[in-house]
Amino acid sequence: MYVCSCFGVTEAQVKKHAEGGACTPRQIASACKAGTDCGSCVRRIQAILGRGACPTREPAGRLPALDEAA
Repeated sequence: MYVCSCFGVTEAQVKKHAEGGACTPRQIASACKAGTDCGSCVRRIQAILGRGACPTREPAGRLPALDEAA
């Protein structure tokens, strides 16, 4: 299924770029131009990225409070 009609980018291509590390609409745009012309596909790209297309990262450790750091 096409996500971006302007540049012929498919959902599978967006997912492939996401697996490669492009995890924001701007990074997807840099990878394949999707979302850079009319912009109507940006919400669809956001939805794809929000459904777990990007690898999950472990949360950073708890930062010490300012008074604990001294």
